[in-house]
Amino acid sequence: MSRITLGTLGKLFMALSVLSFAVPAFAQGGAEAGTNWVAIAAGFSMAFASGICALAQGKATASAAESLARNPAARPGIQLALILGLALIESLALYTLVIIFVKVK
Repeated sequence: MSRITLGTLGKLFMALSVLSFAVPAFAQGGAEAGTNWVAIAAGFSMAFASGICALAQGKATASAAESLARNPAARPGIQLALILGLALIESLALYTLVIIFVKVK
């Protein structure tokens, strides 16, 4: 099995950067084609934000349930931290939704 050296990795990143600079040259006919790329990107961003929020909320709820099982006397503190954490996690999806409504026409 061969090792990837720093020189090889540097060459790979250099090739990727050159390819990323070439992408706008292919996008010249995008306005005439009628494809709304902003709407498509907004859909993907909302999907990513919703998925990440769901994973984070599941992890937070599981951790809170586990800590309640270990120490039932700490319920008020755990409940406050859980509700505050879930509100902050949900704000990610709401901010993404607001940005989508502002950007997509």
